[in-house]
Amino acid sequence: MFGLPTTATAPFCPSEVKGSITIRRDAPLWRRMLGFAGPGLLISVGYMDPGNWATDIESGSRFGYQLLFVVLLSSLAAILLQTLSLRLGIVAGVDLARACRERYSAPVNRGLWLLAELAIVACDLAEVLGTALALNLLFGVSLLTGIAITAFDTLIVLGLKGKGFRQVEAIILGLVATIGACYFVELFLIKPDWPAVAAGYVPSLSALQGDKALYLAIGILGATVMPHNLYLHSSIVQTRAVGNDVASKRFALRFSTLDTVMSLSIALLINSAILILAATAFHATGHYEVAEIQDAHQLLTPLVGSALAGTLFGIALLAAGQSSTFTGTIAGQILMEGFLDLKIPCYQRRLITRALALVPAFLAVWLMGEGAVGKLLVFSQVVLSFQLPFAIFPLLRLTGDAKVMGVFANALPIRLLAWTVFALITAANLWLVFKVLA
Repeated sequence: MFGLPTTATAPFCPSEVKGSITIRRDAPLWRRMLGFAGPGLLISVGYMDPGNWATDIESGSRFGYQLLFVVLLSSLAAILLQTLSLRLGIVAGVDLARACRERYSAPVNRGLWLLAELAIVACDLAEVLGTALALNLLFGVSLLTGIAITAFDTLIVLGLKGKGFRQVEAIILGLVATIGACYFVELFLIKPDWPAVAAGYVPSLSALQGDKALYLAIGILGATVMPHNLYLHSSIVQTRAVGNDVASKRFALRFSTLDTVMSLSIALLINSAILILAATAFHATGHYEVAEIQDAHQLLTPLVGSALAGTLFGIALLAAGQSSTFTGTIAGQILMEGFLDLKIPCYQRRLITRALALVPAFLAVWLMGEGAVGKLLVFSQVVLSFQLPFAIFPLLRLTGDAKVMGVFANALPIRLLAWTVFALITAANLWLVFKVLA
């Protein structure tokens, strides 16, 4: 048997289904690939959440296709870091949170836990706002009503109680496919200048001249790599049963890495599609100031000439908002079990996270009006940016330690590349935080 939980009633929290999915090493290639497919998809939804939309839309409307190379380079950095995360989970058999608890002092671990929890709440805030916006665009409900409706997504988590991890991965696949299909149709409708799109992927320092271009480029970088995804990935790869010998771990690493590269490549295409859509629909028609998601939706129909474009935009936004309902809950479980050795039911975890996100979202929209949505989305990305170095640093230390990783410890070229990425991301995120809060 391959790719199926060993018990039909396995809950979907990964710590409780560790090693529940078995893949035979002598199975056909397609069965091995399908057996390991899934964790990368769960990770990929964090790279196409509503927090990314605002940055991509404004970048495309202001600068056309010029910043596509930033999306590409940011995605490559994310692939590197997520690959290191899965290596820790498969080789050491522990997730990043638990590895930190075993390595660092109690005060340091509490600090890392609080920062990681803050990142999950910030990400969930973006999902609340994105889902509320989607409901507003599709059904005309007020933003406050939309925010209230998001409180009931806990019912979705309750509905998954007793389901296997494979079912959760299948749901995420459906949501990602929905987002991708919507943008595929929209790009067909707006007909981008594909040679110009290709040129946009070529790195260019001249494209970053000016504070606004650099600000948006760093915003893309800061919104791309999600800190809680590093904790999440190191845990969910352990749902696949892997032997303790070197050959078995090499086998798992090869196919898990392939799953990650393919899944994050899909996220790269969707993020690119958001920017390309904005560049073609807005920048090319002289609309250079489109920065709000709702403004982009309102302009799409008259500019593209089809009501279908606006509808698909809203559906994709709704799918993007709902996808993190699952991953945020699972990541929260991993953090509490790893850092604190504390277990609570998944639905309780969901209630806590969503309540902490609902309060600021509701108060901001109630007191400041609909114009607060854009500011809150930016703020959520700043919070994520601030936390990111605190997740990357222990990951690089652990995966570079031969005592933890044995023969799978990061080789010198990987260490140099990874620490360079860490330095660049840290500097970029600090600059972004300074500019936004200044």
